[in-house]
Amino acid sequence: MRYAICNETFGGWEHDRICGTVAELGYTGLELAPFMFASRITDVSAKQRTEIRQQAESAGLTVVGLHWLLAKTEGFMITSPDESIRKSTAEYLGELAKACRDMGGSLMVLGSPLQRRIPPGTSYDQTTDYALDTLSRMLPVLDETGVDLCLEPLAPAEADFFNTAAEGVAMMQRLHHPKVKLHLDVKAMSSESQPVPEIIRQHIGATGHFHANDANKRGPGFGEVDFKPIFAALKEGNYGGWVSVEVFDYTPDPVTIARESIRYMRECA
Repeated sequence: MRYAICNETFGGWEHDRICGTVAELGYTGLELAPFMFASRITDVSAKQRTEIRQQAESAGLTVVGLHWLLAKTEGFMITSPDESIRKSTAEYLGELAKACRDMGGSLMVLGSPLQRRIPPGTSYDQTTDYALDTLSRMLPVLDETGVDLCLEPLAPAEADFFNTAAEGVAMMQRLHHPKVKLHLDVKAMSSESQPVPEIIRQHIGATGHFHANDANKRGPGFGEVDFKPIFAALKEGNYGGWVSVEVFDYTPDPVTIARESIRYMRECA
């Protein structure tokens, strides 16, 4: 298994310090939230992007890619009924793909629950059409950059649209593009009716990225979720991608989260 961790775990730390600590704790990958660098990715200069990549590589890390793509931005909505908003959102997603490439990343995780709501008075099917229109507009940039777009199902507590792995695969099939893949997240899968390992077995062939966390929003090993059958399912499916720690509860502290999460994952694997 290749282990990574998300940089927002470390709060306001400088990027260089995060890289050194993450590498020292045994990770080989780092996943980036754009808001850690600027309110919009277009405010991160070419020079800064190169420095971000070089600092990671100097620590022996690979920049896995980007997640929280639209977090803390304004004016973007994947599912907007307004075509001009869908167009600007697609353009911004394209800019994120270019930044991802520039910083050494190869994938983007599309979660962003606040920017994928079902608009008032809009059906689920129409919302799906809006989302597919937005994403279709940015597919050429995936070809240009070589970056994968990984669609992330989210639990109903977080988003009212696109909640299951099966829905993600359906969206993939409609987009019908080799750079569009599925993202699986343990916390999100825990909200589905099927056991997490079974969801993995059913959809591993479409999966381009994987987030490790507990249903309680903490790191793997910090709750009741047993990761042994989860890692067994990943191995059975010959998953060769990253297993990236993403938490939403930052207690007790970043180093403890990172250290104990990788210790537990290695034990389970």
